[in-house]
Amino acid sequence: MYIEVILPVPLADSYTYFVPPEMEKRMAPGIRVQVEFGKNKRYSGIVHSIRQIPLELLKTIKPILAVESERPIVCHPQLPFWEWIADYYLCKLGEVCHAALPPGLRSESPTAYTAKKKTFVRLTARYSENTDFNQTFESVKRAAKQEELLLAFFHHTQETHGVIAKNDLLTNNGASTAALNGLIKKGILETFEKTISRLPVYSPEVQEPNTLHPRQQQAYRSITKSFKEKEVCLLHGVTSSGKTEIYIHLMAKTLEQNRQALLLLPEIALTTQITERIRKFFGNKVGVYHSRINDNERVEIWNHLLDDSGYQIIIGARSSLFLPFKDLGLIIVDEEHEPSYKQQDPAPRYHARNAAIVLAKMHGAKTLLGSATPSIESYFNAQTGKYGYVRLDKRFEEKELPTIIPVDVKELRRKKKMKSIFSPLLIEKIQETLQAGEQVLLFQNRRGFSPALSCRICDWMPKCRFCDVSLTYHKQSNRLSCHYCGRTYPVLSACPECGNPDLKPIGFGTEKVEEEVKTVFPGISVARIDTDTTKNKKSFEIILSDFASGKTQILIGTQMISKGLDFENVRLVGILNADSLMNFPDFRAYERAWQLISQVAGRAGRRKTSGEVILQTSHPDHPLIRTALSHQYEAMYEMQMEERQLFRYPPFYRLIYIYLKHKKEDVLNAAAHVFAQSLREKLGDRVLGPEKPPTSRIQNLYIRRILLKIEAGVSVRLLHEIIKESQNRIRSESVSSSVIIQYDVDPV
Repeated sequence: MYIEVILPVPLADSYTYFVPPEMEKRMAPGIRVQVEFGKNKRYSGIVHSIRQIPLELLKTIKPILAVESERPIVCHPQLPFWEWIADYYLCKLGEVCHAALPPGLRSESPTAYTAKKKTFVRLTARYSENTDFNQTFESVKRAAKQEELLLAFFHHTQETHGVIAKNDLLTNNGASTAALNGLIKKGILETFEKTISRLPVYSPEVQEPNTLHPRQQQAYRSITKSFKEKEVCLLHGVTSSGKTEIYIHLMAKTLEQNRQALLLLPEIALTTQITERIRKFFGNKVGVYHSRINDNERVEIWNHLLDDSGYQIIIGARSSLFLPFKDLGLIIVDEEHEPSYKQQDPAPRYHARNAAIVLAKMHGAKTLLGSATPSIESYFNAQTGKYGYVRLDKRFEEKELPTIIPVDVKELRRKKKMKSIFSPLLIEKIQETLQAGEQVLLFQNRRGFSPALSCRICDWMPKCRFCDVSLTYHKQSNRLSCHYCGRTYPVLSACPECGNPDLKPIGFGTEKVEEEVKTVFPGISVARIDTDTTKNKKSFEIILSDFASGKTQILIGTQMISKGLDFENVRLVGILNADSLMNFPDFRAYERAWQLISQVAGRAGRRKTSGEVILQTSHPDHPLIRTALSHQYEAMYEMQMEERQLFRYPPFYRLIYIYLKHKKEDVLNAAAHVFAQSLREKLGDRVLGPEKPPTSRIQNLYIRRILLKIEAGVSVRLLHEIIKESQNRIRSESVSSSVIIQYDVDPV
């Protein structure tokens, strides 16, 4: 017997191994096996298929070393899904395997899932069979501490079948280990270890889902009707319109059909808030999966789903698509417009929203896309009839959308009225809000103190030695940081070009905003949410909890605060620099800016009073700003669609970026030229470049980029064959064989 094994390496799709006769009965697709790869390297791999091979190849094929799972750990349709990911996103099956499996199931040195054990206490067999408690206590009557602990043991184990965790017994009664050891020495109690789950267990008592109000009920009925005709439906509901409640009812219906549901969220930080809400109705049927839970927990969730009694609902980030679902009935992609659904590095560079639709189809499931600000592609698919479409255009309980007030900071600076990064109107509104006992959100989509430093005399700026980018100044740590490679540098005391000691900050980030708030509003409790303050696993939850409880009055944040968070006491939102959202060299910049403005604005006035948003901009009459002020999504959509069609962008064209990287710029230029020329021979003017991307060197590798603009109707398989032929052409030339080639299909 010979098998094809997928290894978590970015090389070939699979490798052939021989199965020793004694292991043949245990072979099946999805089984985990241990193999030797290369010289003296051992890997855990997944059996892809069983096959016959020519006799002349037998001598070159290595045997597998061990079978590491008694059952397949990858089940149908996971392997076909992996193959689709690898094919569509132009990567290797091994790269998909590496992304899909938890580390504990794909490590280079094979490891088992490590069971968690806990010490428990029980009566010894001698005493458990003796019902004469007086005789039992007779042996400890002269040891008061032991007698007290034994009484506590009997009290606490009345409903636990005579067993209690050692720590619980000692901690709950303030008892000493010596007292317990005395009872053990006398042969009354004994300790033993038991394997326990790392996963949290909740009360079995659950609530019935809340009754939907009429608008929600109408939307729910429209979605279920749409699912009878279409596989995908877009729920376009304004912020705070009650989309989550509709999700809960759809999940309940899915569970009634004995099928599973997956709720995808764009940000790990959102899982806590929404999980608590959903567990009220589904209890221990709900599992949570994302990259911040530890490796052992991830393996346990994986194994839990392989069991027939496993989770019925999973809430997770994009990686949860790869879990071994038995029978998915529904996938909900919340905030479907979010760019964080797109994996960037390493490969596979898949888009979780698009991959979810494919996975759902493989399971015979339905997909619901939810957003207050849908992506232009999804809205286009809904308008052209490819997707179903349901609109919720009113907030829950008919509350008004927040009023957005533009402030012309350019004019204020001209009149010398901008004394800080806050306009006079924003300062006034913050004071009013705080005096009313309500809370404020301040949004600035840059972390650090300032995006760059500059010499006031010669304009020199510090840059990363390994990347072609300026360094961000972090005042709190007094360091300069590269946000591409992560390296940090000390802050220079003087300009190395002219010797001037005066280096000025350019622009401002969340750290600067926090400093200004403390200066302008002394004594006010302030917190900041960005990747610098939320590196710790629990830090995000603590910051949000303090804000939700009212302990924090002003919360400052990057785009992390725009993603579906629900705070009932936020009256005011300040958007400090709307222009920076639009000034990106990207065809999606205006769409993204509109979405961010609308999403951040939507955090205000969700419960008590109608909210207000102060939007600071130098261009208050910009068409994009004007449509955002009046919440006119359709106007923004029409404006962008004209440009997209004119300049050949999605949804009318598909994009593929091809990145070539090398440490030598001349070698890179030659390879990029050959690659682009080879593509032009088949694809003509659909090929643009090669060009230098905005950041043309990262971690000492020079970068060139080729862009393909392909009509939406062109065959994906034919296109990919052309690309692979061109790649093989430059690989065959020794001068460029070491060039790194990466593909980004459907970039965001």
